[in-house]
Amino acid sequence: MKQFLLLLLLLSNAAMAQRSMQLWYKQPARRWEEALPVGNGRMGAMVYGRPEKEILQVNEESVWAGVKFNDANPNAYKVLDTIRKLLFEGKNQEALVIAQANFLAVDAENSDKTARAFRSHQTLMNVYINYGFAAYDDYRRSLSLETGIATTTFKVNGVEYKQEVLASAPDNVIVVQISASKPGSINAVFSVDRPDTRDTASRYTDCKVTAAGNQLVLNGQINDRNGREDRGPEGLHMKFAGVVQVANAGGSKAVTGQEIHVKNANTVTLYIQGATNYNHTKQDFENSVSALNKCKKLLQAAAVKSYASISGRHIQDLKPVMERVSLQINGEQADDIPTDERLKRTREGIEDPHLISLFFQYGRYLLVSSSRAPGVLPANLQGIWNQHIDAPWNADFHTNINLQMNYWPAEVTNLSLTTTPLFDFMDYIRPQGRITAKKMYNARGWVVHHATDAFGKTGVQNGVAWGTFPMAASWMCLHFWEHFAFTQDYAFLKNKAYPVMKEHAQFVEDYLVKSPEGYLVTSPGSSPENQFLHPVTGKATGLTYGPTMDSQILREFLGKCIAAAKALRTDSADIVRWENIIAQLPPTRTGKDGRILEWIQEYQEAEPGHRHISHLFGLHPGTQITEQTPALYEGALRTLTGRLAKGGGHTGWSRAWIINFYARLKQADSVRSHLQALFAKSTLPNLFDNHPPFQIDGNFGGTAGIAEALLQSHGDYVELLPALPVQWTSGKVTGLCARGGFVLDITWENGALAGVKVRSTTGRNLVLKYRQHLLPLTVERGKEIVVPVEQLL
Repeated sequence: MKQFLLLLLLLSNAAMAQRSMQLWYKQPARRWEEALPVGNGRMGAMVYGRPEKEILQVNEESVWAGVKFNDANPNAYKVLDTIRKLLFEGKNQEALVIAQANFLAVDAENSDKTARAFRSHQTLMNVYINYGFAAYDDYRRSLSLETGIATTTFKVNGVEYKQEVLASAPDNVIVVQISASKPGSINAVFSVDRPDTRDTASRYTDCKVTAAGNQLVLNGQINDRNGREDRGPEGLHMKFAGVVQVANAGGSKAVTGQEIHVKNANTVTLYIQGATNYNHTKQDFENSVSALNKCKKLLQAAAVKSYASISGRHIQDLKPVMERVSLQINGEQADDIPTDERLKRTREGIEDPHLISLFFQYGRYLLVSSSRAPGVLPANLQGIWNQHIDAPWNADFHTNINLQMNYWPAEVTNLSLTTTPLFDFMDYIRPQGRITAKKMYNARGWVVHHATDAFGKTGVQNGVAWGTFPMAASWMCLHFWEHFAFTQDYAFLKNKAYPVMKEHAQFVEDYLVKSPEGYLVTSPGSSPENQFLHPVTGKATGLTYGPTMDSQILREFLGKCIAAAKALRTDSADIVRWENIIAQLPPTRTGKDGRILEWIQEYQEAEPGHRHISHLFGLHPGTQITEQTPALYEGALRTLTGRLAKGGGHTGWSRAWIINFYARLKQADSVRSHLQALFAKSTLPNLFDNHPPFQIDGNFGGTAGIAEALLQSHGDYVELLPALPVQWTSGKVTGLCARGGFVLDITWENGALAGVKVRSTTGRNLVLKYRQHLLPLTVERGKEIVVPVEQLL
């Protein structure tokens, strides 16, 4: 009976936690960072909720500047041995000068040999709804995380107006529904444009807006900066189109110039569609494809359906995904405080358990809204929401932590469906990666460095000292393994994951060289974006050999290649070879002060408070620094303490990573304090992460950190509440996933475990761990059990 009542309590509390899963505000958005995001993986919109002149800033994921070409520098291999020799001799600056001239990405067909063609993801268009209401009452705007609908309501002269915006994945369209409590009350002017956020950008874009019948049409192309548009009979262009179809019930509709005017309508429905001539499989655009025709075809398929039909299918699609996981801390919280005011209170030192739960679910919402289903790109540095022509850091795919961090919450928070775009993208990038591996290093396999774009560029971008990071590919491969670890999908492992991993392992084998110390090391390499002071010259340099992060990544990656081969019962010779390589990698060591060494030697740090803490990869997301390695475990704690004392954690994503570090270190109070710091210092009014400026990985990393405090499964057991802050005295979380194919619901009271339910999708055995207690369990496939908690206390 006790276990039955506990199950009822879990279910009822999970339902209660969903009721207030929304962001809401008492005023319209004054700027983009206050607007609310909707997305369906391919398209996104930022909704301002303005009764005077509404703005919907619309994105389509593949609107990218630039063109496809392999950007690997062919000179790299010619100087590779020289650079390695100089690095081994301690002549880092001399090596850097040569590398800077021969390693940076180039446009092999462009006479000036620059890499300017690595360009930015871009906004598609702005949609404007001019209501013309300067005065209004009873204003409220909100975003429901379970339905994905952004709602704005207000009253004018006693008439209540309601605007709903959603981005439907099933119908592949953004829809706006405008209604009023009094028939014939809707009068609005609809228009679109594509604003340039920088004056210099306009000359690289051709764009025209027209209005006819019931449609506003934006049609354009992005011209390449390096003159490639002049080559060939058709030229080379990323072509894009956006169409808004206006459907009014009642009243009249008329076209005036580039606007559509609606008068005295009962309701108005907008169908917003966007498209490009981009091909995901080829990671290239096709000049023979008309983006406008593609856009209109997509629009036509959706516009025959009513708003009720589209919204119903949308909710039916999204809500069950969001409801897979619930989190409630310290009892049900009344949702009577606007989100921006909650954030302000947190900055004043007031802890808000509801904000923690909301932020956690918001990260899940953003991931499923920016990365889902085959045929779309993965979430970029801004997810899918970008107002710029030239975005900060190009809103690209940074693979020296940022793209990886985007997907940290995917498996553990029950969002495996979001990983398909990531795996497809990395699979499609391999042909370019093979060319780069051969051209730069005369190596087999494939590689990508620290950043890439929609065209799959794999060369060294921006700067040698931080762009030389071929272990980015090794790190990305670990996500393939993680998906298998959580799902136990052997077909995925055999057909998708292992081929990608094994081919990159070939690159690793060819890239590693013997160091003067006798280790197998990466050379050249870098510890992402950080530098040290050369012991002889005193100058800051980042180019080196065998940085700690590289060795930790390789140990993790090759270890997972071995595990994958054993699981598939294949490649025994490769297993032996990989084991031999692991045995020769430099070990993770501590320095004189007990901190983890970031480089192969104990160098003085150029920036002791650097935002990257790469040498703790082995702690998280790696699995090499644990309580079973006490010296390194203590060294990791000292490393964090030292970095933070010098100003570390000053960017949003870095603070999010620190939360995960402390969760792995079981430092619950530090998890709580850094989560509070993330809110206070690095969170915008709409709860977007602030680097600054906006960068979405802090949202995803923060969500993953909260999950890591509640459940960990990277060891030989599934650990419950490993880093639960004492301030979170009671609560419950449902639907978190553990490696091995398990789904868990956990409750706690007075800071102690109070209930556990385990569901198995695989029928594997597991060991639960709570504090110092271990409990072996067998759960049949497809079954669930309520665990006797007293056996864990």
